[in-house]
Parts: sequence; C-alpha cells; structure tokens
Amino acid sequence: MRTLALAFMLAFTLPAADPAVLARGQKEEAQSCTPCHSLRLIHSQRLSRAAWGRELDKMAGWGTKIQDRDAVLEYLVANYGDDKPAPAPAISADSTPTRR
Repeated sequence: MRTLALAFMLAFTLPAADPAVLARGQKEEAQSCTPCHSLRLIHSQRLSRAAWGRELDKMAGWGTKIQDRDAVLEYLVANYGDDKPAPAPAISADSTPTRR
C-alpha cells in the first residue's frame, strides 16, 4: 500500500523547471513586461498557468513583443503561480502599507 501511494505521488509531481529556462524567462520579463509594468505589480500576482498564459496573450494582443513566450510563462508559473504564498505587504518608510 505504501509503495502504491509513493508511486501515485511521484506520478503527479511536476519536475522542477530548468534553471536555464527560468533565467531566459526572467530576461524576457525584463524586456517584454517591465516597459509597461513594475516588477512589484507583476510579482504580486498569483495566477495559474492558464491565467498567466491568458495574460501573456492579452499583452501580445495589445502589441507587446514576446520573443520567448514559453520561457517567460515557465518563469512566471514557477515563481508567481497560484501555488505560491502571497507576497508580504509593501511597507513605506513610515511603516504604512503602500499601494501596489
């Protein structure tokens, strides 16, 4: 029974993303996303793979040139997917929460 449970868990465990792909995705984010969005805005999101994909499609429809869509999608999901914890609130120098 334990062996079956372990096999089941391993079958549904996603492999970790390739660090080279994540690095390309981060570079693509800087080139394609940050001309219009702050990193704080992007990184505060917690979206599923499908939702991140829709966001990338929406931005491309508005004219964003995304050279490496697969890499930026993998980067966003790996770092800001809906399975990641919410970011800590941003606090200003006077200790008041700031708007995102």
